Amino acid sequence: MSGHNKWANIKARKGSQDAKRGKMFTKTAKEIIISAKLGGGDPDGNARLRAAIQAARALNMPNDNIKRAIARGTGAEGDTQIEEVIYEGFGPNGVAILVEGTTDNRNRTTGEIRHTFSKYGGNLGLQGCVARMFVRQGEITIPAEGLSEDKVFEAAIEAGADDVEREDESFMIYTKFEDMHPVSEALTKAGMPVASVRAVYTPTVTTKLAGDQGRGLLKLIDALEDNDDVQNVWANFDMDEKDMEAFEG
Repeated sequence: MSGHNKWANIKARKGSQDAKRGKMFTKTAKEIIISAKLGGGDPDGNARLRAAIQAARALNMPNDNIKRAIARGTGAEGDTQIEEVIYEGFGPNGVAILVEGTTDNRNRTTGEIRHTFSKYGGNLGLQGCVARMFVRQGEITIPAEGLSEDKVFEAAIEAGADDVEREDESFMIYTKFEDMHPVSEALTKAGMPVASVRAVYTPTVTTKLAGDQGRGLLKLIDALEDNDDVQNVWANFDMDEKDMEAFEG
């Protein structure tokens, strides 16, 4: 499991995301808007929108909010200026970082991201400076309760997945980026309870951190994720969970 996924799991276990539910609503609504803008407002014909709606319902987002976000994306409630952006840079100890975002003001968001990198000992780089250190994949989450690893692995490989990992109380199934929605649909037909489907950036090389080396990096990641315009942050570090646990709080 990558360092970033470990950190996300630690914060989830300790309830650190509960206080950020409002921000999660905002970020998920933006994903619905972008998905509808790019692929249309019908989730049956727009797999990305379907996944975004699934994520919204997992957060107990009201249906009216979901409908309004779709309407904004399709232009039914006025033209939306929201666009996708991606930033690349380095954190403390040379850790490579990719930041995915959605914004209605690219200049504002770029300035905020640059400031955050600088504040926590990193630096925003040029496009392409770290992208080569990651591969874009599909990630499908299936709750582990009541399922054997052998059963999930067999179903996933049969559906066309590349790999399966057990992480806490879930199975994480990894696919080629372009295959994530067909594989998810095949798993659903096979009776697997798919909880989420999303695109991820998986590091191809990692930077090992130990002890206090990770403190500034984890603060940087948290600060970036706290920005309303940031959807996801990916970093190519590896740390022991016990070291991460010491930084939470």
